[in-house]
Amino acid sequence: MDITKGPARVRVIVATSVMLSFISFWRAAAIVLNDLGSSAFYAGGLAEQYVGKAAPWFILGVMLFSYAVRMLYIESSSMFTRGGVYRVVKEAMGGTMAKLSVSALIFDFILTGPISGVTAGQYIVGLIASTLTYFGYPWKPSPDEINYLAAVIAILATGYFWWRNIKGVHESSDDAMRIMYVTTVMVVMMIGWGCLTLIMRGGQMPPLPVPRNLSFSGAPENALGWLQPLRWFVHDGGRFRIADNAPSFIGLLGISIAFGHSVLAMSGEETLAQVNRELEHPKLKNLKRAGLVIFVYSLLFTSLVSFFAVAIIPDSVRGTYLNNLISGLAMSFVGPESLRLLFQGFVVIVGFLMLSGAVNTAIIGSNGVLNRVSEDGVLTDWFRAPQKRYGTTYRIINLIAILQIITIVLSRGNTFMLGEAYAFGVIWSFSFNAIATLVLRFKRPEEREWKVPGNIRIGRIEVPMGLVTIALILLSIAMTNLLTKTVATISGIAFTAAFFTIFTISERRNRRKADLTLSKLDQFQLQHSEAIDLKAVGARPGNVLLAVRDYNTLSHLEHVLDKTNTDEQDIVVLTTRLITGPGSGERDLYDENLFTDYERRLFTRVVALAEKHGKPVDLVVVPTTNIFDAVAQTALRLDSAVVVAGLSSKMAAQEQARELGRAWERLPEKPRRQVTFKVIEPNGVEHIVNLGAHAPHLTEADINLIHKLWVKVSSVPSRRKVHHRDVVRVALDRLERDLHGNADVMLDFYNLEHKESRDGSNGKSVGQRPK
Repeated sequence: MDITKGPARVRVIVATSVMLSFISFWRAAAIVLNDLGSSAFYAGGLAEQYVGKAAPWFILGVMLFSYAVRMLYIESSSMFTRGGVYRVVKEAMGGTMAKLSVSALIFDFILTGPISGVTAGQYIVGLIASTLTYFGYPWKPSPDEINYLAAVIAILATGYFWWRNIKGVHESSDDAMRIMYVTTVMVVMMIGWGCLTLIMRGGQMPPLPVPRNLSFSGAPENALGWLQPLRWFVHDGGRFRIADNAPSFIGLLGISIAFGHSVLAMSGEETLAQVNRELEHPKLKNLKRAGLVIFVYSLLFTSLVSFFAVAIIPDSVRGTYLNNLISGLAMSFVGPESLRLLFQGFVVIVGFLMLSGAVNTAIIGSNGVLNRVSEDGVLTDWFRAPQKRYGTTYRIINLIAILQIITIVLSRGNTFMLGEAYAFGVIWSFSFNAIATLVLRFKRPEEREWKVPGNIRIGRIEVPMGLVTIALILLSIAMTNLLTKTVATISGIAFTAAFFTIFTISERRNRRKADLTLSKLDQFQLQHSEAIDLKAVGARPGNVLLAVRDYNTLSHLEHVLDKTNTDEQDIVVLTTRLITGPGSGERDLYDENLFTDYERRLFTRVVALAEKHGKPVDLVVVPTTNIFDAVAQTALRLDSAVVVAGLSSKMAAQEQARELGRAWERLPEKPRRQVTFKVIEPNGVEHIVNLGAHAPHLTEADINLIHKLWVKVSSVPSRRKVHHRDVVRVALDRLERDLHGNADVMLDFYNLEHKESRDGSNGKSVGQRPK
């Protein structure tokens, strides 16, 4: 593409597949279970508090129904690349309903952090109380004291993960796998020990889930809400039950109420849609495998916690453990108290890992959703302003953390209040997604890769009975919760209305501003390509691949344009569209998602610089979940000779080189040529490394040491033929043996690294060259 000829529309190559390191369905399941599995630590206790001892049956029912909801998300993901509620609803029902759905989803994410953090805090307080009592210092804090202490712990956890997200540090699938390994050990121990306890001591089954066995909580955790004055609900001690003469529809209503109070057990389903894009081939088959693993694991874990709690924990003390049922189980198993206390400690460690992960996921998810909304023009660019040091969207992260801390303070650490409010966001986000997917069955009737079963064809019309049934069940639960969860209804509607109003006003202001600025930007012709290669881009082998992202920092592009003879070597300018993280769902990677106004503004400035120098450049957009993986894979596919980046505001040049080097080593095939990576500072200083296997940059001290060792070895008469390279070879062989043995050779690397830092020579391994 010759920019100097001034075409009306500059061509931009847009990749329609994501460049990333694909993960197995086991890792995908682990990521989802880190979110979904955390509800096992609190859902059973909340449900029993609201509906009585029959709660385990409703938890079981919710977990069985969760597979139907998961089928809904599988169909959604097969239609929508990295499906998410916002994109699905917008495609089906337009921008207004999309803003409503995303407002409810944000309410869900905002409450995920507080309820997970407070629950983790309650498990920690319970462990401290049990430990002190065991060692002769009995401490039995009151429920209010437990809640206050748990709230403090939750605020500290929120602050910690706020700082991690400001710095841009996120958990990987490796972290999720490690947590699930430990959790699996705990679950197996819990099931085995629980079965042994039942065999040795016996237990009780929870009463059957029929209307006469339901016992609804009264004040302050009112399970009936605005339905309590109905004459068919009668006092039974401090609780309510369904009157014997109540009509059958009241019994069905009671079951629906109980089901609605148990729906928290399947929170976190949205995460499945977010990991879909990262699944390895065959994608749909692995997505269904991941869904099955999640179903079996959560069914056993979450359901058995509730059944074991009723069967094993005595009725007289179970009420004190409703906030931390698994700890209550640990202390009620057969065996020595010291052993039970150790297991309780293990439970608390596992619970803290999973629940803390849910706090982090809530912040990441909220940030991802609000970024997606902002990029869609609903929120102004002010919200996405990067943090000066770390480059993260700190204003959105600050807003999320503040809202979460306010929620914790207002709830005073009361998990029942948090759980009631949390259910609003959970069930309505499910309902919006179900209705939107149903609408799209008729709006976009083309064949899908997979459909929810239960489809009846009447002539040319296919009636999706399975999808209709799931949507109706979700909608009926959502409507029941509106009437019974007063706190959730008032707070949820107020929050949703507030965010919807903010979105609407901001979108109108943003549109007026955009109309004025976008008219000044260049028009681009988007050319889609499944994969980036030389033919699609039109570049020659041995080109320069230059990565750009911030249109305010393009000094490295000017440097390359000034130094490169484009008659001999092409310049390819690459920008990445980062789509990782919950809430960043896209449908088929639409143009509006991959090439937003931001990319348009960025490439307008790139073209202006190229025209200023009178040199052509090729423009490429690549969606990715890892920027360094995308750069490495693009360089491989374009057979680039040089990769260039500007100095990052988040990491030093050596760190950038290290991260790209790791991505280079992850490439599935060997590059055809030696590739050089340059990081160019604004003042023109170049930091240069060679990617892959290459001769190291040796300092003068390194060369002197090799020569000194050679002199010493070659002075032995029988070793006079030794060369300098032999010294290096022997040293490398000994290092390889030490790495496989018990030698503490890593300490030598640690000492060397810190010595270089003290001497100020840490950057000498990266070649530096002035402009």
